Amino acid sequence: MKNYTITVNGNVYDVTVEEGAGSGVAPVASAPVAKAPAAPAKKASAGAGSIKITAGAAGKVLKLNASVGQAVKKGDTVITLESMKMEIPMVAPEDGTVASIDVAAGDAVEAGAVLASLN
Repeated sequence: MKNYTITVNGNVYDVTVEEGAGSGVAPVASAPVAKAPAAPAKKASAGAGSIKITAGAAGKVLKLNASVGQAVKKGDTVITLESMKMEIPMVAPEDGTVASIDVAAGDAVEAGAVLASLN
């Protein structure tokens, strides 16, 4: 008998696999186990700046349009999200310098999640 932890669509399952008599293996799944999600890789310290850029909708990070240390103007696209097959620019709310990028391309994000910060 072997125990495994498997994640499917964000749900974590503890699975016990028992060897069956002549028919291979028979997996026995238990109820989902609540575990803390892994923290996203940080490009700089999270929330390093005082001006936060948050996700306007749940989606996937399609592109990082700016990098840490880059000067941006109000309205410049910092990160592009993809949600419901649409590209949604997350723009700088005011002039500043990118202090942190808190997500990576391909990351799934929830609405309201901090994506980056400016000084």
